[in-house]
Amino acid sequence: MSNQSSGRQSLTLRLTLLFATVSTSVLLLLGLLIGALAERHFVEQDHDLLSGKLELIAHLLAQVRTPGELNDLPRRLDDALIGHHDLAVLLLAPDGAALFATPDAEFPAALLKTGSAEPSAHPTAWKDGAGRQFRGMALHARTGIENAPPALAAVATNISHHQHFMGSFRTTLWSVVGLAALATGLLGWVAARRGLAPLQAIRQGAAGITARRLDYRLPLGAVPAELAELAETLNAMLARLESSFQRLSDFSSDLAHELRTPVSNLLTQTQVTLSRSRDAEEYREVLASNAEELERMARMIADMLFLAQSENGLIIPEREPIDLAAEVGELFEFYEALAEEKRIALSREGQGLVTGDRIMLRRAISNLLSNAIRHTPPAGWIRARLGTAVDGRISLSIANAGTPIPAEHLPRLFDRFFRADASRRRASDGAGLGLAITRSILAAHGGEVRASAMADANVFEMILPAAESARPSAPGR
Repeated sequence: MSNQSSGRQSLTLRLTLLFATVSTSVLLLLGLLIGALAERHFVEQDHDLLSGKLELIAHLLAQVRTPGELNDLPRRLDDALIGHHDLAVLLLAPDGAALFATPDAEFPAALLKTGSAEPSAHPTAWKDGAGRQFRGMALHARTGIENAPPALAAVATNISHHQHFMGSFRTTLWSVVGLAALATGLLGWVAARRGLAPLQAIRQGAAGITARRLDYRLPLGAVPAELAELAETLNAMLARLESSFQRLSDFSSDLAHELRTPVSNLLTQTQVTLSRSRDAEEYREVLASNAEELERMARMIADMLFLAQSENGLIIPEREPIDLAAEVGELFEFYEALAEEKRIALSREGQGLVTGDRIMLRRAISNLLSNAIRHTPPAGWIRARLGTAVDGRISLSIANAGTPIPAEHLPRLFDRFFRADASRRRASDGAGLGLAITRSILAAHGGEVRASAMADANVFEMILPAAESARPSAPGR
């Protein structure tokens, strides 16, 4: 188990890495965006500066009317460029001779060849031999001398301080991003630990569940809304496990309790019989008594097996149309001799057609009839009535005269081995499983059975879904 756990990635670690990755990516994108905007700002700033200087030079050239004024232009440029120490200027006369050049005027040949009549929208950047970085523009400007070709003016500004700033900015950015990634990773780990704390509480609660603590339920009020459905599902699972375990425990307890008495009787009777020599007739009587007890035990075991299969959904009834009136009539004939012996009047009325397993439903009806005959006083009556219930299902009620069952016993009549009169435990030929089996059969058919008491009678009512052919047709069908 520990090996399997060590091979799995921690959910806290996954959330921490995810949180750190997302936050670092956001910081990187934000830093890159800020860097691009700063770089663009510097380019636009340099462009405005260079465009202004080119316009100044073009204006001075336009005022030149004679070659003498052209030769005087460098002095005028010197005056105009006082204080611009980071500015490099090159002015070539129409014949290509250099009229003016600052000491830093090392312009690339490609820039001088691409000079146009209007300032370029995108300055050109380059490095000189000393490693200094420049950004410059070139312009063909005409002089006022008639028919003279245009002069070439080129200006550039030293952008090393910009690049130094951007280098420092990027260094700071990467440092901040690195520290932010570490900080967000640490904070993410703390947040994940705190956020997953309810799961730890659920794990600790589940670890304490044992066969004796199946009644434990996860506290729904202490878990976040996202885990509420999970907690409800686990609680429902625990409830099902507790119910199944309780049924299994009750089943084992009931079975052991019911089998203990006949086994003890058999053992005692056998020991007494073997305590001394007896004739063949006495041994025969003992064996016959033992056989009777063993048959009763065999029926009980078969009934318990049927109930166990039914409660676990292993009983799948066959489906066929069944006329309940005919089934009740045949059972009346079966019990007729017993009823006549007690002078019990049997009667039935109504019709009902259902779909189900004929053998199982006959057993359910037989259990109710035998129970009614058993508890009906001599000269009493039993009435079977078939009809349609309020919800459209088929109802079969079997009422018998007799002492009303106390109200406190009605809810437990269909429990295994329950007997309202404990004194009948051994006197009755039943094992207390008939009504439980009836309920299981009805449940397997999608029906139900219930009991009620009247002033001088008791009523057991079976409710079953009606057969398809017995249901009224829907309009338009």
